Amino acid sequence: MNYYFNTTLTMDFDKAIEVATAALKEEGFGVLTEIDIAQTMKKKLDVDLPPYKILGACNPQYAYRALQAENKIGTMLPCNVIVQDIGEGKVEVSAVNPMASMQAVQNPELGVLAEEVTEKLKRMIASL
Repeated sequence: MNYYFNTTLTMDFDKAIEVATAALKEEGFGVLTEIDIAQTMKKKLDVDLPPYKILGACNPQYAYRALQAENKIGTMLPCNVIVQDIGEGKVEVSAVNPMASMQAVQNPELGVLAEEVTEKLKRMIASL
């Protein structure tokens, strides 16, 4: 089982952030955090990376249900979506596969939730 889903877009990096955020919203997710990895690596290590951002996406209803089923599941929240410039006018958008990450947690209730969230994230990636 792959730990992520992805697609490649032909567009500007900032536009890809915009369309990924809108696609997440269509599936009921909001972006709680946005981490600029390229900027952080430049600041901390003085290395240059192509544009790369992590969007911390959360669907409040699913997050609440997951926390009710397993109170330590917050260690695996939010659902990360990455947007990275792969050159030549192309941007890759990847989303975590919740089914892969939840395999470590032995809780059948979470398995059901992970399946539902997985379908939402797959639809989000496919819509781009």
